[in-house]
Amino acid sequence: MTAQKTIYQVDAFTDTPFKGNPAGVMIVESDTTREWMQQMAFEMNLSETAFILSKENEFLIHYFTPLKEVDLCGHATLASAHILYEKGMVSPQQTIHFKAKGGDLTIVKKENWIIMNFPTYPYAATPVHPEFTETIGFEPIATYKSSYDWLIAHARTEEEVQNAAPGFGSMVAKGLGHLMITAACQSGEADFVVRCFAPMAGINEDPVTGSAHCALTPFWAERLGKTEMDSIQLSKRTGKLHVKLINDRVEISGKAITMFEAVIKV
Repeated sequence: MTAQKTIYQVDAFTDTPFKGNPAGVMIVESDTTREWMQQMAFEMNLSETAFILSKENEFLIHYFTPLKEVDLCGHATLASAHILYEKGMVSPQQTIHFKAKGGDLTIVKKENWIIMNFPTYPYAATPVHPEFTETIGFEPIATYKSSYDWLIAHARTEEEVQNAAPGFGSMVAKGLGHLMITAACQSGEADFVVRCFAPMAGINEDPVTGSAHCALTPFWAERLGKTEMDSIQLSKRTGKLHVKLINDRVEISGKAITMFEAVIKV
């Protein structure tokens, strides 16, 4: 059995089965085509499946949703590093270097935590869409544009984020198809909360979105006056992240658990 014929499913940003965000992970060979990877991601039908190719002292990594390739994905990066460490492909003391379309990523392991070093995403204020409240379910304090067409909506309360019930078809039609909604955490369990929706990419609601914290970390660092924070993603599966702003980089830390590995028969 070659590594190319094995696929893993990992729950990322949790140490509890059936929580966090599931990602597919495959170690592939150099002749694996993007078309095949896209078909495999469609077959897995997870928000992202990562494909890893070992190359000298680093790993090339590609991320696919069921519909398209994306430049960067936090939870699939965490899941991939988890598999490399768990399967002994990399020692626990070794740093992992991933080369992704969205940038070069450095990963280290500290006890049960995997710490990922990502670039920050800039953000800038943009007018609130006139149909935002009707489509998403609350009136934001303000909205901001960020990298990869993400829109950030700043809610007044944690409850507004929790109770939002967006119409996914309307989101796409109205240009709100990549949306983060976020608020300061009032329960005391974290510093801020978030939910992420990406129906434009075939993901109505992403359970836990590591890469969103490339924008949310500097966003909340500015508003809360701190550079190290905890985040809770308020999806049905829920997820917990620890983030740290370091100049123009952000450390995103999380845990992961392997749910299963399977042999591909074709």
